[in-house]
Amino acid sequence: MEQTTLGIGTRLQHTQHGPGVIVGVRYATYLISFINSGVKEIDKTDTQLDEIIPENVTEEIETHSEVEKSLLKILRLWGDVTEKVPLGERWEGGTMLLQPKDKLLKPKEIPIEDFFHKIVMLRDRLRVLEQNINSSKNLSDEEKVNIQQYITRCYGSLTTFNVLFKNKEQWFVGEKGGKE
Repeated sequence: MEQTTLGIGTRLQHTQHGPGVIVGVRYATYLISFINSGVKEIDKTDTQLDEIIPENVTEEIETHSEVEKSLLKILRLWGDVTEKVPLGERWEGGTMLLQPKDKLLKPKEIPIEDFFHKIVMLRDRLRVLEQNINSSKNLSDEEKVNIQQYITRCYGSLTTFNVLFKNKEQWFVGEKGGKE
């Protein structure tokens, strides 16, 4: 019998422990609840196991720890990925000119796409900061609220750049906008 594909609910007979039911599946073992001896962890390749009634048979059994490892790997790989935020069409291909007061000095020209990308990155980093603050176990609720209000004021300072966004739902919203 191929022991590595049994699922939770499969009824088994074990030479030593008697009849039982699989209640958990791990990478190399089954957690089996035996009528006579309680829950035991048995190796999947144990030759003393005999299948009686199969249940939830699958080739892709993964443990919680394996799923967590996979999820953490994905999050690390994609953790820095930001949503695609489109620039307003009228700004595409445009440039931003920073002209010093002294006309003898050379102005600085910046592609609007580059500047917009920096603005979006700043917004995304503020969002991550908010999440870290909200999930912090070291900060009191009062401290979280105070820092959160400060971040909201930062968003308010950035509303000037909303003109660059194609979609209004991606705009910065400060204190006044949040109350409406």
